Amino acid sequence: MTKRTRRNHIPAFKAKVALAAMKGEKTLAELAQQFDIHPNQLTTWRGQLL
Repeated sequence: MTKRTRRNHIPAFKAKVALAAMKGEKTLAELAQQFDIHPNQLTTWRGQLL
């Protein structure tokens, strides 16, 4: 098993992902898989956007 290095996401990417979550067209799990992030991270960014 390879260890993934810590990734730093730019604010524009975070905003894009959070806005996609706010639209509600896809589930959080689908969005997390699409953007290759953890669903908890998506929930955190969505909360910060609110």
